[in-house]
Amino acid sequence: MALTWAESYLGKVRASVGDTDTIFFVGARAVVFDEQGRLLLIQRSDNHRWAIPAGAMELGESMEECAVRELWEETGLKATSLTPYAFYTAYTYTNDYGHTYQQVLMSFVVHSWEGELLRQTDESVDAGWFPLDALPGPKSFVLDEALADLEIFNTSGRLVMK
Repeated sequence: MALTWAESYLGKVRASVGDTDTIFFVGARAVVFDEQGRLLLIQRSDNHRWAIPAGAMELGESMEECAVRELWEETGLKATSLTPYAFYTAYTYTNDYGHTYQQVLMSFVVHSWEGELLRQTDESVDAGWFPLDALPGPKSFVLDEALADLEIFNTSGRLVMK
């Protein structure tokens, strides 16, 4: 069962620090393509942007476990094989709630998974597989960079670090 925002580690930290200070957001993304090369996207329930499944790490989790959990919570799919391809530490952003975070985030490409795609979950209002030349909008601001970094990783074989 997914934690509520207030129950999550990040939610507890934000509540204790307040809304104005910048805090670390440690988390993971899961990039998934099906056998036709279509990208899995969710439409987030909080801002209705189309995004890669992602979220914050909980205490005791590894980055990989976070990616697996977030994919499952947001899509009903359980990653069974995944590889890290990008690591981000230099970005600071302010979300729609006015909370500012410095990201410590790892992106994973998922090679295989189990389960059936759920189009709606507690964290998403829709989900689906989309050709790269026909992605829906409005898109998450990180989507283009995440896909470009995966291309760099696939070409170079080296972890992208920013």
